[in-house]
Amino acid sequence: MDRSLIKTLMPSLVAGHVPRNVRSFKYRVFDDQPQSSTLGFVIDPQPFNGKVVAANDNAIVVKLKPSEFAVLDPSLVSIVPSEGAKVHVQPYARRRFDGLRADTPEERTEMTSDGTPYTVKTHILGSAPAKLPIPEPECLELGQLIQQLEEMPAPDGFRRITHMLVDAGARDFTWVDPTPSKIIETPPAISFTVSTTKFEGRVTILYDRAGDTYVVELRRDGELDRHDEVYFDMLGDVLERLIDDGRWRLIDVSVINAKANRRRQAVAA
Repeated sequence: MDRSLIKTLMPSLVAGHVPRNVRSFKYRVFDDQPQSSTLGFVIDPQPFNGKVVAANDNAIVVKLKPSEFAVLDPSLVSIVPSEGAKVHVQPYARRRFDGLRADTPEERTEMTSDGTPYTVKTHILGSAPAKLPIPEPECLELGQLIQQLEEMPAPDGFRRITHMLVDAGARDFTWVDPTPSKIIETPPAISFTVSTTKFEGRVTILYDRAGDTYVVELRRDGELDRHDEVYFDMLGDVLERLIDDGRWRLIDVSVINAKANRRRQAVAA
């Protein structure tokens, strides 16, 4: 989406939809670029409702408040609504493996001095982790792989690698946590099943002690696709190329009071 073009077009697109006594308006663009807070943190936008006041090949403009608008990239919406339709919009938000938003506060139970339990919620600004559903390992190399998947960025720069796995529908996790003497015979590994338009099957990431690299294996219908010599800083790029179909970028739009014109199947390149 050409944001400079949108800035030029907005006055004409919202003309007649801003109260006469209001001299300015504000808007937020929803495309394939991350959203940022006023403090500069990357954030996951919340769903919202509004009324479509403009819909063309350049932008879909949704009125949220008298002088506040949302601008959606037409190439990313799940459906293209008609002007005048009331819509519910759910932009992409990073999620955890339990299905909750990744920015959901962490909860833990603690005890007072007299033994009364209480719940503590913790949220770190700018933090949206997606922890792998794997217990703390004994094997150092397996622990390093888990840390790399959870903390290293995906190629899009917004997600971590584990967010990419969540978006690919990763489930049914298994892992190999060997003792030091078995690290070559039974290499540290993480396996899971994914389901995307690019690949549907079993993915295994295993540590190759001899080369100090990783091997990524894809298994489907009895066939094996093996990728050797994957260095730790290549994991995101390799996994994106093999399993990420880009559909996570789609902006989910549902029409509340009218029928949508058509469904849009295209995704961002």
